[in-house]
Amino acid sequence: MDTEKLRQLEAALDAEISKLIVGQKEAQCLLLIGLLIGGHVLFEGPPGTAKTLLCRTFAKATNLQFSRIQFTPDLMPGDVLGSNLFNFKESKFELILGPVFTEILLADEINRTPPKTQSALLEAMNERSVTIDGTTHTLSEGFMVVATQNPLEQQGTYPLPEAQLDRFLFMHILDYPERDDEIAILANAQSGLSMKEVKPITNLRTIVKLRKDIKSILLTEEIASYIVDLVGATRRHPALAFGASPRAAVMLADASRAMAALEGRDFVIPDDVKDLVAPTLRHRVIVSPDAEIDGMTAASVLDEIVSQTEAPR
Repeated sequence: MDTEKLRQLEAALDAEISKLIVGQKEAQCLLLIGLLIGGHVLFEGPPGTAKTLLCRTFAKATNLQFSRIQFTPDLMPGDVLGSNLFNFKESKFELILGPVFTEILLADEINRTPPKTQSALLEAMNERSVTIDGTTHTLSEGFMVVATQNPLEQQGTYPLPEAQLDRFLFMHILDYPERDDEIAILANAQSGLSMKEVKPITNLRTIVKLRKDIKSILLTEEIASYIVDLVGATRRHPALAFGASPRAAVMLADASRAMAALEGRDFVIPDDVKDLVAPTLRHRVIVSPDAEIDGMTAASVLDEIVSQTEAPR
């Protein structure tokens, strides 16, 4: 794989996204890794932290079709997937495709709709297809869900089902910006910059080729064993009531390959894995009630697991 071309693409994407987005470099990196391996990304954070703007800007810079669903308590599965409606003029049923038929789908405030509608995305996220009235429809090769959710402590939210959380490659916590970044945000707002300033610098064909190339990144048996040990430790840790699934190990391995490529290497090292443990696993583990009382969080437990699991040399 030509890792230099990938690094140039990452730099070009960063230059375009930075026209509107200040900071959030880790979120940008996770979005790119998600796109490169066909994974989905969940952002959590308070309103006004540029979650939606980041997704729109990323879609524009990658030149991918973008669609947005604003999740609300009265949203129905048909509003997401589409439905067959009777055309009285033609006297026949006509398929009306929903917003899921796109390349980058922004599921905005996904936890403000009940689980029944949240689950409408399960098949799409796992198989890149949807079934409407018994007929299966294939989605684009570039299909990727970028979901945003408000912290569960906020009023009017519903927790995502575990089965759906497990289908997200990453979960990233967006917090309020640092002081200097917030000053830069104000400067951007006053300058009147808009989405028109962002130029597309790649396309779906290039991204599909990169996905195939990334599979050639070397993941040694020692690194694979390290990943399995980390994921397995989440199932045995006393502070966790529920550990990560085998799907998590597969996703962590794939994401580590992409991280290695972005770092200019054609092989994975332990640091690639360590850097991605938190965003890959934090939404797949459940902290026990006793551990929560002691002040432990998913992030702190995962940090402990990484520190206690021996890495290959």
